[in-house]
Amino acid sequence: MAVLVYINSENGITKNAYEVVTYAKKLEEQVIVITTGPKDESSLSKLGEYGAKKILIDSSFSGKDSQQLTRIIGSAVESTNANTIVFSHDTVAKTIAPRLSVKLKAGLISGAIEIPNGDKIKVNVFSGKAFGNVKIYSEKRIISVLPNSIQPEKNQSNCIIEDFNGSAGDTRIKLIDTKKIEGDIPLPEAELVVSGGRGLKGPENWNIIEDLAKELGAATACSRPVSDIGWRPHNEHVGQTGIAIRPNLYIAAGISGAIQHLAGVNGSKTIVVINTDSEAPFFKAADYGIIGDAFEVLPRLTESIKKFKASN
Repeated sequence: MAVLVYINSENGITKNAYEVVTYAKKLEEQVIVITTGPKDESSLSKLGEYGAKKILIDSSFSGKDSQQLTRIIGSAVESTNANTIVFSHDTVAKTIAPRLSVKLKAGLISGAIEIPNGDKIKVNVFSGKAFGNVKIYSEKRIISVLPNSIQPEKNQSNCIIEDFNGSAGDTRIKLIDTKKIEGDIPLPEAELVVSGGRGLKGPENWNIIEDLAKELGAATACSRPVSDIGWRPHNEHVGQTGIAIRPNLYIAAGISGAIQHLAGVNGSKTIVVINTDSEAPFFKAADYGIIGDAFEVLPRLTESIKKFKASN
C-alpha cells in the first residue's frame, strides 16, 4: 500500500514538506506526493532525498477552491490506491482533510505529534494539557502532522516526477487579490520565536523584540490583545484563536500567559518568560523565568548574543 502526501508548493518547498514526507516514510515504503504548485522540478526533486518515490503535479487547480483541491486529492488517492493520506497541519489541512474524510469515508486524525506506535497515533488534547493515543478502524485514514513535531530525516529514493490530471472541475471562486504575509520566517515553521504582549506598552517599542529576533534568526509573534489593538498584524498572533506553534525556543516578554495563549505555544520545546509580575501564570509553564522589566532584559540579552556571536 502507498502513502499519499499532499504538499502545498505554491511558495516553494518548506521544512514542513520534509517533515510530512519523513513521517509518511515511517508508515510505508511507498511514498507518493501530490502537489498543485508550480512545476519546479529542481525544488520538488529534493523531496526524494527524504523518501518520496513519486511526485504528481496537478496544474488544473485554480488556487483557492477547497472543493477543487478535494477532488484532485481524491483522484490521486484512487489512482495510487493509497490507504493513508498525510498533510501538514496547516490551514489547508484544516479545510481539506475533513472534506476528504467524508468523501473517502476515511478516519481523520488532526495534529499528530509523533510517529505512530503500532496502530495508535499520539495527539494533543484539551488544548495541549494532555495527550491522547488514537486508533482508526476505517480502511483508509487521513493524518495531519503538527509542524515541528517530526525531525526531517534523509532517506534517499529514486524520485519520479509526473504530470497528473485530478479532474479539478470548474471553480465557483474568483480570486481578486492576494496579500502575502510579510516576514522572513513563517511562524508555523519557525524554530525560534520572540513574542511580546501588552507589557511592551506600545507598537513604538517593538524594536526591542525585533532586535533580539534578528540576532537569534527568530520569527516575531504577539499575544491576541496586541493584534486586536492593532500594534502588530494578526498573522503574528499566537494562541488558541491564532496560530499554534511548536518552536524549539519561545521567548515571551510582557505576556501574562492566559490559558488561551498557552494553548497555542505549550508545545514549544523550551519556554522563556520575562515579566515584572512574579505571579504571572506564564511562569508556571516556563522552563526559564526572568522577573524583570522587558525594556531592560531584552536589550541586555541582545547585546550578550551579539558578543557571543562575535567571539565564536
